[in-house]
Amino acid sequence: MKTIQNTAAIIVALTLLTACGDRPGERALSGAGIGAGVGAVGGAVLGGDPVTGAVVGGAVGAAAGGLTKEKDINLGKPWWK
Repeated sequence: MKTIQNTAAIIVALTLLTACGDRPGERALSGAGIGAGVGAVGGAVLGGDPVTGAVVGGAVGAAAGGLTKEKDINLGKPWWK
């Protein structure tokens, strides 16, 4: 049961923190970074390989960030602007 709760928490975190930025490239980049971080932690917490979690999380985050529009999920301006 704990594994299901951890997995659900990771999915929610990835969904809420997909990306920030104005352009699709910025959103994909920030989504990849956030997804990689969440994936690495999720992999470690769930007893898997953190590197695999980071790779999968980064890919999912980049895809989610690149495919969403600013009006869909807006976390504000990126820190580098």
